Amino acid sequence: MTDVVKVLLVDDQELVRTGLRGILRARFGFEIVGELASGAGVVEAVAELSPDVVVMDVRMPGVDGVAATALLRDSPAAPPVLVLTTFEDEEILAGALRAGAAGFLLKGVPAEDLQRAVRTVAEGGSWLDPAVTGRVLSAYRDGPSPVLPGPETDLLTPREREVLALIGQGLSNAEIAAELVLGEGTVKTHIGHIFAKLDLRDRAAAVVFAFDHGLVRPGRGR
Repeated sequence: MTDVVKVLLVDDQELVRTGLRGILRARFGFEIVGELASGAGVVEAVAELSPDVVVMDVRMPGVDGVAATALLRDSPAAPPVLVLTTFEDEEILAGALRAGAAGFLLKGVPAEDLQRAVRTVAEGGSWLDPAVTGRVLSAYRDGPSPVLPGPETDLLTPREREVLALIGQGLSNAEIAAELVLGEGTVKTHIGHIFAKLDLRDRAAAVVFAFDHGLVRPGRGR
């Protein structure tokens, strides 16, 4: 990925998309490559526009953010999804995590936080807004078809547990490498081993596993 982060906006409110365009401007290192007012057509838009990240509302008429995230998950080389939410959307956000979203962010956060979240997710990190993380994870664990029934953390080496804890805090591969004084290639290797040992399907599932097993707690981190 280049330094310019290509973003696809998906939100049914024109006013919200206008605000996002103002925050995710070229001068800050972003390019809005497309916009949709519904989750319908998101797979086709991704195939045509090749965004680095999809910023998507969860509440939309027709195909909502959860359904659209699930559709993207089944697409080859799909970009990560950062979903936008309000305080009232815990169960919907839990569904978005089960569908494969890389993270969520409250609407109305400072522009700098939105920019950091979009860039972090685009670079392969996760972003779970601490203001609602605990409630969302509770809804996640209460939901159907849990995706984290795998073995406990004693299968991991001490270094792999460190990497998993940092994933749980929302750090990107580059940030993990800097924190642990490792090369990014080494971090990727550790993450591959973690996913294989714990039968984790993606980075969002790794975040939830880290919370479930006490490696990071709601409200900690970003």
